[in-house]
Amino acid sequence: MNLFRPYQMGEPRRDERGRLVGIDRYQDVLGRNWKRFFLTGLVTMLGCLPLAAGVGYAILSSSVLVLLPAGLLGGAIAGPFLACLYDTVLRALRDAPGTWAQNYKRSLAQNWRAALVPGALTGLFLGAAAFAGMMLFFWSTLRPTAVTVVVYLFSWLVFLVLSTLYWPQLVLFDQRAAVRLRNALLFAVQYFWVTVGAALLQLVWWLFMVLFAPWTLLLMPFVGSWFDLFVALFWLYDRLDKAFAIEESIARAFPEQAPHEER
Repeated sequence: MNLFRPYQMGEPRRDERGRLVGIDRYQDVLGRNWKRFFLTGLVTMLGCLPLAAGVGYAILSSSVLVLLPAGLLGGAIAGPFLACLYDTVLRALRDAPGTWAQNYKRSLAQNWRAALVPGALTGLFLGAAAFAGMMLFFWSTLRPTAVTVVVYLFSWLVFLVLSTLYWPQLVLFDQRAAVRLRNALLFAVQYFWVTVGAALLQLVWWLFMVLFAPWTLLLMPFVGSWFDLFVALFWLYDRLDKAFAIEESIARAFPEQAPHEER
């Protein structure tokens, strides 16, 4: 898939491991794994349907009492599927071997318990943010102030920073939640602008999907649930690997999952 680069531009560059770098690496990973991303995205969307249905009903009924359990329960159901989405992208970025079905089953078995609580909290935020967005931008008779819009978008930015740094740790390492949050904070401080940039990229993507709905709904089955995450993690991956020794730790603990180069 030559997204954003329809033609070759000279000899591809490689790092000391022999792995492509830059836009060549982007094309290589995306070209070899887009079917896996597509299948995982479809399953993720199915896993998020209870959350979407519950939050949608809460919004239509204007009921916070419905919103709370719908967000928590729907998020808990969606959590394992979100974990598998992150796991699929990270396996692609480290060139892990194995078929899509094998890796997905393994990921679901390994991560579903740990993903329930983060999934529930994610669902609660998404539900509350969607409910607040409807109140501020659609139901209100008054135009929201610039400060209100900035605060609302900033809350999304913080959420995306935490999500982008928390879920990779959940699927890669067996840690306590407090350790993951501390690591996420330290990483965000050390690589502040890169982390904020990855979160902004995702925020702009989802603003585009919302503002241009319903036409963008046609994109959802194909790229809606995974493309922005892939680009964000692609941008962050080398720094994540350096900070958390991802490939070294996995190669030591699971030799069969060591990176496998396809040239």
